[in-house]
Amino acid sequence: MSEKVVVCGVGMIQFSKPGASPSYTDMGAEAVRFALADAGIGYEKVQQAFAGYVYGDSTCGQTVIYEVGMTGIPVVNVNNNCSTGSTALYLARQAVALGDADCVLALGFEQMQSGALKSHWDDRPRTRARFQHVVDSLTGDVEGLPGALRSFGGAGREHMQKYGTKMETFAAIRAKASRHAANNPLALFKNVVTTEDVMNDKVMWPGVMTRLMACPPTCGAAAAIICSEAFAKKHGLRTDVQILAQSMTTDPAESFDPPSMIAYVGGYMARAAAQQVYEKSGFGPEDIQVCELHDCFAQNELLTYEALGFCRTGGAEKFVMDGDNTYGGRVVTNPSGGLLSKGHPLGATGLAQCYELTHQLRGTADRRQVDGVKLALQHNLGLGGACVVTLYGKN
Repeated sequence: MSEKVVVCGVGMIQFSKPGASPSYTDMGAEAVRFALADAGIGYEKVQQAFAGYVYGDSTCGQTVIYEVGMTGIPVVNVNNNCSTGSTALYLARQAVALGDADCVLALGFEQMQSGALKSHWDDRPRTRARFQHVVDSLTGDVEGLPGALRSFGGAGREHMQKYGTKMETFAAIRAKASRHAANNPLALFKNVVTTEDVMNDKVMWPGVMTRLMACPPTCGAAAAIICSEAFAKKHGLRTDVQILAQSMTTDPAESFDPPSMIAYVGGYMARAAAQQVYEKSGFGPEDIQVCELHDCFAQNELLTYEALGFCRTGGAEKFVMDGDNTYGGRVVTNPSGGLLSKGHPLGATGLAQCYELTHQLRGTADRRQVDGVKLALQHNLGLGGACVVTLYGKN
């Protein structure tokens, strides 16, 4: 990076269930206004904008941003499946780091429908259709499951078969998420559940997954103001949160050959992105104090501990059972409640993670605050595929 990049402002609205939210225009505009107010600047200072969403027509980003201001700046619409929000952040950070702009808006929003994720196009090839044989060959014994559940559940089952991981461990991850979310006023679900509650919930895949182990469809929005340190200082903005390193990866050939569900759901992408961030920054997984990672399913949270280097391959169950994923442990994971309890509005998730970690580094996370945070890691994954890992530091 040629320019030091700082997060000057963040904004987020409370997430809600489909059918109970405002329109995407209202949600997105409110998140932008919150981020601008948090930064202490007006919209006229923003020089570029990257707007992320998955389910929407072309130029929805302009439709949202025009509610805040119309200054003629470039607005780029971003769609990268569940990593859309962090992709918008990646592009905003890149624009500032390369000196193309000094003040950039990264925005994510989603107005979702109830039920499992689905394609809205039935007259053309589906994404990853070329690799459907991997899923069919490894999970052909189950039928009638939504694609995401089958993929991530299959990856969880593979870990169980390889390393003896128990279904109760995934339930413990979900219970931990609920305890964290209870302290987050912006989370969708704030009710605390136990490991037993999760195990006793509706079975989605016998021996592998219950309903509570999957994140809910959610509506919401979040935004961040990304600036050069020089711009921030010139305008009297805060510079206490810096993006130290960031990497985006897509699927290597190994994601599909040899066939592995853990690889199929992004294991190689996450591991490579994390390694690149550690190499760029000079820090390692042992230095991370807090992490917001992509727990679309409890199974994926467990797999991601290993991909990010928080524990050895096959050691994730011990990491969970030792309490190393929560307060008092080694890495406080998803203090926001994560996707499992906070909710997962696809386009907004990556920027909601940025919101949480910015407040953790500022020391303003209230009852969620992790003591003495100096380094915070973000992991956001989208099948299709893309994975963005971001390291934030206290400047």
